[in-house]
Amino acid sequence: MSLELKQVRKSYREPGGGLLPVLDIEAFSISQGEQAVLLGQSGGGKTTLLNIIAGITTPDEGQVIVDGIDLTRLIEPARDRFRAERIGFVFQTFHLLSAFTALENVLLGMSFSGRADNAFARKLLDRVGLGKRLHHRPSQLSVGEQQRVSVARALANRPRLMLADEPTASVDLANQTNILSLLRETCREHQISLLLVTHSPEVSAQFDRVENLLEFNRAGVDR
Repeated sequence: MSLELKQVRKSYREPGGGLLPVLDIEAFSISQGEQAVLLGQSGGGKTTLLNIIAGITTPDEGQVIVDGIDLTRLIEPARDRFRAERIGFVFQTFHLLSAFTALENVLLGMSFSGRADNAFARKLLDRVGLGKRLHHRPSQLSVGEQQRVSVARALANRPRLMLADEPTASVDLANQTNILSLLRETCREHQISLLLVTHSPEVSAQFDRVENLLEFNRAGVDR
């Protein structure tokens, strides 16, 4: 398995001191090279789940096993290294570095794993339609263009697992198709497992495996 979740639970402390359950997942898994969509309403816990899978957030209980490694057993610096080497993440809010160009943002993402490849970075940016904007900083790019840079950056290290949080939410229909195509084809070519979360039926309809978070999240909250 590329990803296994076992008895994963996460709650947040409310202002009054009580606990609000957000995730209560008995089991969930993705095979190596599989592509799956997690469908759900905005605010339903999907981003929290992706952050837990990536090791950005730790669960209160349970196991998060990625590529055979239980991330809950790793200290934070080890989780950070593991994420840089084996997990790609397309964030909903991009997380681009404003002082660096599109090309530099992709190369910096590569540098954390020690595998900077200028030619491959340029190829990915060209593939998402930014071949002529390599040296533009985020402030010089549209919101949709920034999202395309973040997709290229996430693919740059050819990770074992790709996580994508609403990757087409900020782009028009034509670029939505290009981004999904790029994600799926690159993942297929390199046997990268893909977990994409979305609230869009149009996006989920393009995948064979579609899971509804509310069907296996026993917390059952709108968070």
